[in-house]
Amino acid sequence: MSRFRAFALLPLFAMLGACNFVVLKPAGDIAAQQRDLVLISTALMLLIIIPVMALIVLFAWRYRQSNTTARYEPDWDHSTHLELVIWAAPLFIIICLGALTWMGTHLLDPFRPLGRITQSQPVKPETRSLEVNVVALDWKWLFIYPEYGIATVNELAAPVDRPINFRITSSSVMNSFYIPALAGQIYAMPGMETKLHAVINAPGSYRGFSANYSGAGFSGMRFAFLGMTTADFDRWVAEVKAGGALNRQGYLELERPSENEPVRRYGTVEAGLYRAILNMCVEPGKMCMSEMMALDAKGGLGLAAARTVLPLQYDKYVRRGAFGAERSYVPAFCAPEDVAQLSFEPPVSRPANASPLRGAGLPRPSFAPVRQPTVSSLEEIRRSPNS
Repeated sequence: MSRFRAFALLPLFAMLGACNFVVLKPAGDIAAQQRDLVLISTALMLLIIIPVMALIVLFAWRYRQSNTTARYEPDWDHSTHLELVIWAAPLFIIICLGALTWMGTHLLDPFRPLGRITQSQPVKPETRSLEVNVVALDWKWLFIYPEYGIATVNELAAPVDRPINFRITSSSVMNSFYIPALAGQIYAMPGMETKLHAVINAPGSYRGFSANYSGAGFSGMRFAFLGMTTADFDRWVAEVKAGGALNRQGYLELERPSENEPVRRYGTVEAGLYRAILNMCVEPGKMCMSEMMALDAKGGLGLAAARTVLPLQYDKYVRRGAFGAERSYVPAFCAPEDVAQLSFEPPVSRPANASPLRGAGLPRPSFAPVRQPTVSSLEEIRRSPNS
């Protein structure tokens, strides 16, 4: 192959790259700050990499074997100027990267509430955030809007320039909630809640998906994130309210493993459903994690609780590799709506009898004050023949 043909094929390699640079051109302020962090870090590292690579080529060409005019100095062994450059430049880069990482870690903490909508627009104190509860299912996404009492499957919408507070959990295994145009990925784990604060700054339809492998239907865990104007978002909410109802029994059916699910909309959501999902007690009669932790905080139930398990109504997915033929759970001791009233702090009680303790049949000991020795008594002790 001629040299010209080799150069002609170079543009074809560009087709192998991504054509949608959403990570480098996001539509959300948090994602934009994360992009800037990546670009600045890359530029700082290139300050070292580019000169080193250029010097490698320069030295290889200048001191090649056929170049007889190159300077040959076999007795050279030290250069203070060269040592300063070799050590000072990387040290400066490391200090800059460390400071940049420290600031980015704190300012872009996903649990940190937003302080701004854009670089020039801070969040006003009266601004009310949009609350969205996110549940990673097998293999689909459930989004609950507690403020509006609605829910959707594989469809998420939010108004432009309004802060969004995501509360994220999972039903069975760990997943990763990721909308590249909005913010970085956040893990969803069963029995735990992670958070993400973000904002979308431009209307449009963006791609969301799971970035963590979670089983056979993982590739179908994709959804559309719709950035809308306030008026369009209100119309979207009205359309969702025309959908069906999502209760506990309906959620248990939805929770079953399925692949490539279409968009679903629920106009009403049973109260406390997300809390039950988070506490892993949607099934009737199952003890919630908050109830179990409250019992443990108060001393537990001892050995009597070792057999307080009942089988689940169905197997989610062949027990996910667990032991035994049937799944089991601890039954609840109170109604699900009473779990929210449980306190994790053990009550402080006063003793029934506050009188001083004494031994059985023994008189109360006397606490007569000890007489301090005087000067004359000390003299008598010294003169004693036995002292």
